[in-house]
Amino acid sequence: MRSFFDTNILVYLFDEDFPEKKAQAQALLEKETKNGKTLVSTQVLQEFYVTVTRKLEVPLSPKKAEEIVSQFMVFPLVEISSSHILKAIRKSINLQFSFWDALIIEAAISGGASILYTEDLQHGQIIDNLKILNPFQS
Repeated sequence: MRSFFDTNILVYLFDEDFPEKKAQAQALLEKETKNGKTLVSTQVLQEFYVTVTRKLEVPLSPKKAEEIVSQFMVFPLVEISSSHILKAIRKSINLQFSFWDALIIEAAISGGASILYTEDLQHGQIIDNLKILNPFQS
């Protein structure tokens, strides 16, 4: 089974304001990549680019961020489709999640992930056989 990485986990790889989370994110990504489990989506790549170029204390240059996004594209990639959008809308309504969180969940499930690494959802929660884990929570 695969492990889906939400945007916030990947952003920590480049956020110098949180060195402990940066180290944890690096170790987790290396482990999951070594095991061939890393999965991302087009939504994650889009959000990553915007966040690292606009929202970090020391933002990355657009060119550097583009290089990193290209590197992330070697991972299996869930391309967001109209079907994902409609399922995310339903999940958002039924589970009371934001649309964007529901879309992340849908992408993870459709990509065959058993784990979703994120800070944005309840640690330990299970949604349709997808376990939500906050890698920074003990």
